[in-house]
This record gives sequence, C-alpha cells and structure tokens, in this order.
Amino acid sequence: MPNERLRDALHSRGKTPAELADHLGVDPKTVERWITKNRTPYAKNRHQIATFLSEREAYLWPHAVDETKTAEVSGSEIVKVYPHRNSVPNDLWDRLLDDATTYVDMLVYVGMFMTEKPGLLDLLRTKAEQGARIRLLFGDRDAPAVIQRSTDEGIGENTISAKIDHALAYFRPLAEVPGIEIRTHGTVLYSSIFRFDDEMIVNPHVYGKIAAHAPAMHLRRLSAGDLFTTYADSFSAVWDGAKRGEWEG
Repeated sequence: MPNERLRDALHSRGKTPAELADHLGVDPKTVERWITKNRTPYAKNRHQIATFLSEREAYLWPHAVDETKTAEVSGSEIVKVYPHRNSVPNDLWDRLLDDATTYVDMLVYVGMFMTEKPGLLDLLRTKAEQGARIRLLFGDRDAPAVIQRSTDEGIGENTISAKIDHALAYFRPLAEVPGIEIRTHGTVLYSSIFRFDDEMIVNPHVYGKIAAHAPAMHLRRLSAGDLFTTYADSFSAVWDGAKRGEWEG
C-alpha cells in the first residue's frame, strides 16, 4: 500500500521525489520505494524528510514513532514558559514577527497589544506581498462566549466587544490585501495563539484573569513532536468555522 501521506506532502509543497532524494543524498529509487511500497526510512532520514516537508514524523509514518518518544520530544518544543503574557520580552515578539516569511497566524478576541509595534500594518502588508500567508482571527463582538468572557474578567459585559471594534478598525486597511485574510469567531477562547512560521506564542487563559496576566509559552516546532501541531490544529479548527469579512462596513 503506497504512503499517500508522503506523496501528498511532496505534492503540496511542490517538491518531486528526485528533489527529496537530492536533498537527502540518496538514490531516487529509494524515495520511490518509500512512497510506492510504503517502506519506512531510517530515523535520521525520517527527521530530515519531515523537516524538509514541514510535516510531523508521526503523521508521515504513524507506526514508526512510538508515543513515549513523541511525548518526550513534545516537551522539547517548549522553549520557555512565562508567568504572564506581558512578561514575554518585546524583542522576542519583534524577532518572531520580523523573521516570519511563510506563516503569520493570530487567534485572539482583541489582541490590541500587537498594535504597539510601530509599522505593524506596513510590515504585514509587505510580508503578504512577498508570499507569506497571514490569517487574523478576532472575536465576534456579539457572540455569547465573548460577552461571557468580558463578564468573567469583571470589566463589564460589553467591554471586550467594544475593544474588538477598535481592533477591527485598526486592522481594516489590511482586509483587501492579497495574502491577508481577517475573520471573526464566536468560540470559547481557551488560548490565544500567535504563530510565526515554526515558532509560536500560546497564551492559555485563566478564569478571572485578563489575557495579559495569564501564562504564555514560547514553542518551537520539532518534526517528531506533537505540542506545536496540537495548537496549530486548534487554530485551523477555529479558522474553518469563522466568519469571512462580515465585520467590514
């Protein structure tokens, strides 16, 4: 039975078996056997292939990576844990955003603290023009979950809705830029997620605390890990169910 996941990963990234073979320094026929006969590469090659294709080893070869190893590697994806989101250094936010070339994803209700970076809109516009995919997810101001969060934080039931209005007004100039898409969601926001290529800041929320006072984790994706992918999948799930541009005037 062919390894359709490996075949699809190559196709999705515009790579050929010959290019993969050249990257690894192996015979192209070896790569063909990995695909058509579902042969399992050695561990060293699996890691290089997963990195080359920006996929997880456990996805490409689900029977080759045991759960214990995946759990251990996932722990290594945690670069640092901060007691509060506002403890994350400004230069780290700047470095992550400046270095991102492929993906910039943001899942928040408001996220206005990001606007404190000078020239943010111009930077995002330039990255999109250079081929980056930028997805911005804000809260739906009228969603019950948004109103409940505002009440739980003790700031009044309509405060977060008003903040969302301000955030969307700020980011509105990007709405028609190719490569940038803005959506709104009404999900319960268990964590705010900020992805920059293969690095991420995750801000798990705590009942009764504003997001800035809740913890934050700096993650870096590893091919054999599962933690980074768990949050990336969560972002995708919210994105797929979010509203497209209904907030625009």
